Amino acid sequence: MSLIVYGVPLSPFVRKLRLCLAEKALDYKLEIVLPFESPQWFADFNPLRRIPALKDGDIVLADSSVICQYLEDKYPDSLPLMGHSAEQRAKVRWLEKYADYELAPLSTFTVFQQRVLNPSKQKPVDEAAVQQALTDTLPKHFVYLEQTLGESPFFAGDSLTLADLAFTCQLINMEHGGETLDAERFPKLHSLYLRIKALPSVQHVLKGEQKILASIKVS
Repeated sequence: MSLIVYGVPLSPFVRKLRLCLAEKALDYKLEIVLPFESPQWFADFNPLRRIPALKDGDIVLADSSVICQYLEDKYPDSLPLMGHSAEQRAKVRWLEKYADYELAPLSTFTVFQQRVLNPSKQKPVDEAAVQQALTDTLPKHFVYLEQTLGESPFFAGDSLTLADLAFTCQLINMEHGGETLDAERFPKLHSLYLRIKALPSVQHVLKGEQKILASIKVS
């Protein structure tokens, strides 16, 4: 097995890569590396120490978007996840970036960070920041994404792409933090989320994540 993924399961970016690999039916080994406590050997080939990183033979890459696009190019016979036209590929890249750069600071680095990670480390919870994200900032992004999805079954048309996985990965972290998407206000996004979440690949990683959450839960 030449593919090695470095990172932790609860990271939405590691999750996105793992789902990409699963949907492409590519075998890999997950090696646990903490994002802020990585060993020196990890920094030697990944000086930014960001997760995920991927090792494929002699090549080592970091950044989930870069890695997923590498897999798309390296394994052209696997399930395509970047769309089928120049227009679709551009849309997928944009929406993946939107999820990583606009949703992540709120769903992961606010809701999940405050509600899950901080208590597990005996750090204070900034509930005001969580509520501001939930009531003010996140809904504006969901309005845009609901409009962008429109009547299509997926963000880029009729087939699953990395844009759908990136979006779902952020909402999973929000749900780990005790919050779910408003089904009445955003019915199309909610339906998309439930369909992606029901995929066998997603259910497989979630099973492992629930065990981790149970082990770090603070009573």
